[in-house]
Amino acid sequence: MAYSIDLSGRVAFVTGASGGLGAQFARTLAGAGAAVVLASRRVEKLKALRAEIEAAGGDAHVVELDVTDHDSIKSAVAHAETEVGSIDILINNSGVSTTGRLQDVSPDEYDFIFDTNVKGAFFVAQEVGKRMLARAAGTAPGTYIGGRIVNIASMAGLRVLPQIGVYCMSKAAVVQMTKAMALEWGRYGINVNAICPGYIDTEINHHHWATEQGQKLVKMMPRKRIGNVADLDAVLVMLCAKQSHFVNGAVIAADDGFAL
Repeated sequence: MAYSIDLSGRVAFVTGASGGLGAQFARTLAGAGAAVVLASRRVEKLKALRAEIEAAGGDAHVVELDVTDHDSIKSAVAHAETEVGSIDILINNSGVSTTGRLQDVSPDEYDFIFDTNVKGAFFVAQEVGKRMLARAAGTAPGTYIGGRIVNIASMAGLRVLPQIGVYCMSKAAVVQMTKAMALEWGRYGINVNAICPGYIDTEINHHHWATEQGQKLVKMMPRKRIGNVADLDAVLVMLCAKQSHFVNGAVIAADDGFAL
């Protein structure tokens, strides 16, 4: 007998869904039966992804979202729940980075990373979490009590890497944020977990792996390889499933052993 996870009837809100990991997360959840809300600033890319998901028989919706703008967060979440229904699953994926030595980091660069990776991620989770809490308390309508929040951190939050120190700091904060939310919200049936991806080949970094620097990095990997976006599908779906109700506050490294 085959084992299957069915997310039919669930609504999943995916930030940073216009490309890379976010787009793959949306495809995967839609393939598992969830109605997915695609959220990002790049609306035209979201529309293209929506068409792709719908052509494959999935259910997708588009909302514009800037996670560095608190009003945008509130508006996007409210719009999603009005159009699609109560959000059961949040994939908190938006993230940015820069490279450079710590002594050269400017205040603007620091704010650029922390405003998106930490502050933005926190207030997206807070806005969705408040609605999940209200349903759990019986003060808001909804057929599904509880929820799943998956924060996308990074193996850089577990292992410090050169040239991206501030990014490492921000993702370490996401790890601790995940644990804090899991501790406070778990009693209400809201499971909050984090995935810490390793190096993944996406359209943003694809050209890098063929360069001399990229090849040197690949040789540092435990198995001399990088991942692809589909390598996170299994852990993502597991954390979103109702069967994962006993998994809360977990920080799962999906990095091929790089952070060991």
